[in-house]
Amino acid sequence: MFSFIVTCVAIVPFIDFLFAKKFTRKDERSQVEPGDTEAFRKLHALHNQKVGTPIGGGILIILIVSLLFAIMLPLLSRMGLYVTSAFPLKEELNIIFFTFISFGILGLYDDIMKIFGFSKTGFFGLRMRHKFIIQVILSLIVSLMLYINLKIDIINIPFFGVIKMGIGYVPMAAFLIMAFTNSFDFTDGVDGLSCGTLLVCLLAFWILSMSFLDTPLSIFIALWIGALIAFLYFNVYPARIWLGNAGGLAFGATLGVVGLLLGKPVALIIIGGVFVVEGASSFLQIIGFRLFGKRVFPIAPIHHWLQVIGWPEPKIVMRGWLVSIILAIFGLWLAML
Repeated sequence: MFSFIVTCVAIVPFIDFLFAKKFTRKDERSQVEPGDTEAFRKLHALHNQKVGTPIGGGILIILIVSLLFAIMLPLLSRMGLYVTSAFPLKEELNIIFFTFISFGILGLYDDIMKIFGFSKTGFFGLRMRHKFIIQVILSLIVSLMLYINLKIDIINIPFFGVIKMGIGYVPMAAFLIMAFTNSFDFTDGVDGLSCGTLLVCLLAFWILSMSFLDTPLSIFIALWIGALIAFLYFNVYPARIWLGNAGGLAFGATLGVVGLLLGKPVALIIIGGVFVVEGASSFLQIIGFRLFGKRVFPIAPIHHWLQVIGWPEPKIVMRGWLVSIILAIFGLWLAML
């Protein structure tokens, strides 16, 4: 409730600030080119209607959640809350906020380049390979922190039990973090889809964190949920503000880390199933085009294909949320086994 109220108070002035600084969506191309597919032409026309929407909601949420956590944890502790943690407190917080902030900075740089630097840099934001390399480095750093600082080298697989992976945990964790970073960013393409789905996922992980008596993680997730609810009010169709890459990269990576901290990577994949499908469709599209010169889908990710065949945005988003709720319930059941 505290983070919800603070975000509600801050978000309208923040939207006005973004407008004043022209931190808004720009048209990536002024016109459709002859080689574009029919699906891309339709999507381009739909996206042109959103030019001018402020970008940067992720920046606000990262700032509010980080600052409120720094205030709330010591305040609640002094008020008598018994703080318990599954790991050394300082090390756990270092991992959570390093992920949350470092991926946010990477995304913010990309946003700035997209909005202000196109003519100067010669490319639209970071090139995919540059962004990918930096994401790999950050993901490996976080994975090594999980392995070395927290001594995590096991995963819990339902029906099979706990599996000790040793040093093999590091590439597995890095892959999951990378996968969710990009999958969430791909999903953030229609108003309210990514944040509404993330909200459902976080509610599931909040329940798990409380059952594990991990106070810092449950407080962090609670603050994140409160800020997301306030943001989502302005992000549903028609959106008055978007997350931008700062939120897209930070939220996806941190969701992956939350699942790893709870030792539930399988539950993470199930609960975040909407992101997995969105990311997989984009990955298959890229692989198909690069290796065989053919598109697997008319357009990817899946929500864009639904748009070009005529589904209105609210219909796509509502169906996505419903699927996410079912997956979260199933994932929670698996996580409790």
